[in-house]
Amino acid sequence: MSGNGNDFIIIDNRNKVVDEKNLSKFIENVCRRRMSVGADGLILVENSNTLDFKWRFFNSDGNAAEMCGNGARCVAQFAFLKKIAESDMSFETEAGPISARVSKDRVKIKMPNPSDIEIDYIIELKNGPLSVSSVNTGVPHVVVEVDSFENADVVTLGRELRFHKKFAPVGTNVNFIYEQEDGTISIRTYERGVEAETLACGTGSIACAIVMAYKFRKKSPIKFLTRSGGYLTIHIKEKEAEFYDIQLEGDARVIYKGELWGDAWKYNS
Repeated sequence: MSGNGNDFIIIDNRNKVVDEKNLSKFIENVCRRRMSVGADGLILVENSNTLDFKWRFFNSDGNAAEMCGNGARCVAQFAFLKKIAESDMSFETEAGPISARVSKDRVKIKMPNPSDIEIDYIIELKNGPLSVSSVNTGVPHVVVEVDSFENADVVTLGRELRFHKKFAPVGTNVNFIYEQEDGTISIRTYERGVEAETLACGTGSIACAIVMAYKFRKKSPIKFLTRSGGYLTIHIKEKEAEFYDIQLEGDARVIYKGELWGDAWKYNS
């Protein structure tokens, strides 16, 4: 499935069809582009005792992550299409319960409230100091304001920030934002766990929306033009610099469905 350019392998694992013993290696291999299915991450849909279902989310490197906004929108669409849940649903994640509403190919999810908000502080890098902001939106994010969207050094600078000692040991995702003359906010993201630029990032767009609302009084809803060419819309409420009732809206589409053959995931790294 694709959520605004973020693509995910989603498996109905309610009957435990996935082998847990080699799960991390399986995910790493099956997410390899050109050699297997290829994806930014993999999601397992499993049974829940309290909500409609629970998910386990993994980045393409095989490591688990607490939250992924676009992945959450895709798994909601998947659950609706597979009749696991109604169009209004709630599901378990490591970041807490997530509620979602499916409307055709659009999905809106309510996200956890952000934490660890730091605005405009200096971080020392190899080429000198850089002013950044950071927000945890279920997973950690750094926000960098740039003066050129196309020329932003997403991979090199993103990787340096992602592994910076300030964010050790878990690291961080890194977002680069640029406000165009017409007010459109463009975003590019270096994603932890993918270790590359992705075409969109839901939790990153939320982090950037909070920074824009805090610094420049941007009003909800705030739209972001992602690298895929599509838009993510962030709905946000604020009271006395506290942000809450945050919702992420965008498309969530099935690309294809099928069965994995054994050779699809047995390649060695």
